[in-house]
Amino acid sequence: MDAAPSMEDRTDFADADKGFVGTASQTEIKDTSGRVVWDLGAYDFLDAECPGTANPSLWRQSLLTARHGLYQVADGIYQVRGFDLSNISLVEGDTGVIVVDPLLSVECAAAAMALYREHRGDRPVKAVIYSHSHADHFGGVRGVVPDGADVPIIAPAGFLEHAVSENVYAGTAMNRRATFMYGAVLPRGATGQIGAGLGATTSTGTMSLIEPTLSITETGQEEAIDGVRIVFQLTPGTEAPAEMNFHFPDRRALCMAENATHNLHNVLTLRGALVRDPRVWARYLTEAIEMFAAGSDLLFASHHWPTWGTRELTAFLSQQRDLYAYLHDQTLRMLNQGYTGTEIAEMIQMPPALDRLWHTRGYYGSVSHNVKAVYQRYMGWFDGNPAHLWELPPEESAKKHVEFMGGAESILPKAEAALAAGETRWAAQVLNYVVFADPGNTAARELLARVYEELGHGSENATWRNFYLQGAAELRGDKPANTLDSSSPDVLMALSVEQIFDSLAIRVNGPRAWDTRLTIDCVFTDLKDEVRLSLANGVLTQTRTREGTPADLTLTLTKPQLLRMVATGELGDVHADGDRRAVTTLIGLLDDGDRDFDIVTP
Repeated sequence: MDAAPSMEDRTDFADADKGFVGTASQTEIKDTSGRVVWDLGAYDFLDAECPGTANPSLWRQSLLTARHGLYQVADGIYQVRGFDLSNISLVEGDTGVIVVDPLLSVECAAAAMALYREHRGDRPVKAVIYSHSHADHFGGVRGVVPDGADVPIIAPAGFLEHAVSENVYAGTAMNRRATFMYGAVLPRGATGQIGAGLGATTSTGTMSLIEPTLSITETGQEEAIDGVRIVFQLTPGTEAPAEMNFHFPDRRALCMAENATHNLHNVLTLRGALVRDPRVWARYLTEAIEMFAAGSDLLFASHHWPTWGTRELTAFLSQQRDLYAYLHDQTLRMLNQGYTGTEIAEMIQMPPALDRLWHTRGYYGSVSHNVKAVYQRYMGWFDGNPAHLWELPPEESAKKHVEFMGGAESILPKAEAALAAGETRWAAQVLNYVVFADPGNTAARELLARVYEELGHGSENATWRNFYLQGAAELRGDKPANTLDSSSPDVLMALSVEQIFDSLAIRVNGPRAWDTRLTIDCVFTDLKDEVRLSLANGVLTQTRTREGTPADLTLTLTKPQLLRMVATGELGDVHADGDRRAVTTLIGLLDDGDRDFDIVTP
């Protein structure tokens, strides 16, 4: 690292503490069964000096993100921070309050609202704004909006499609990897989980969703809610597929959603997602500066603490913009010189002027995996080397590597020596071969766990640390259960019929369905819609036309009945004409995902 920020700089601590009003007297937030879904006191250990088992820079960031309570950030604008991975922001209007991003869990959102009302009175919620389509920005909405309340829900165009598709299509695998990324089940402490960079970690409560009632469809669109003017800027393809920044011109306050936070974000998150576009990300930050910076005294976001002052927030946005633009442009420059993503990640040097800033550090995203993500976006998984075109799968490759290297009994002493010499990356690579070649080799598992611990304890990136430490735990037999479930009833109900059938199509076991032919017509009485499902060649196809051969079965039903049928595998009270076995056959050909699949072992 050519440049580094100064540990003597306490500006972030002053900003993180500015406007503190108070926090909850009860540290544990529980669900209706009494299970703790969030513990405000879990990170009190961070008040000590940084130990040798943590990177001092990450310890500093974790100490900042662990702060919790209600904060007044401007006249009539408040935030509750530290009650989940994200912040909930509250903008007071003429008669009530506008809620921005109601956290991940219903229980945490309700606790945050209770804290706000304890200090500001029982102001009714007049609107909810979802800044973007990630669950930690909408999942707690039912903890904010009373049942049956007629409250406008504002979101960027495309919000619902992306919010539900991400959480359902690849949700099982993403949630499994998110358990590692956020370290939600790791023990809190100096040798364990100390944060996630973007916040402390994810809560484990109930996720909900209320469909938006007002879509923002163009940049510059202005809405007035409870006497508060809001000007919106759409930023699709940045940190989320559907995202927006918004400005409160009469308050001189700018909300940057998750497009500018106090760390380097992810171009491709370790839990898995579509690769983001740092080029347009940078351009939208430029647009935000041009549209809003001169008219703002406050910049706040849905993570971390605010930035005050027109000059300061303009510099902050400019530096964040340059961060993503530099990673994009320099990766493309070296890519076009023939270097691969892995090579560029080792070669790239960040400008010292950016490297010495705290808010550009890689606590959540990293320069290394973001560079590889940019390469992947443009060039895909193949680096052009024919040796990598048709490699052996991991287990078979591992067995042959171990055999070539003289067997496990020869490799383990060499790996131990590599670890002692500080060659932890190499030790991890060769020991991974041994574990994949023989998962029952307890000596190799324990040595690799030690290597992962050392890598984790030295990492400045919180998500890398969590992956390493959770990997070490799995090697030692402490396999974590998946704590995240993004397919809540609200999310499933928000799926369109097309998305429901898409979610079935990706579960069809192709080889078992090769020789099965069936056709089911679905007539939806509540949606005034008709869909034909056809299974052939292991592919489930949906069309809107029913012409041609008659269906094996015709179902007359509603969307809730369809969801119940999919969940139970039974027709129930659905009206059916034809061969009812068609449903049983189709359901029988569906595979369920494995919520708890192994990650660091075969």
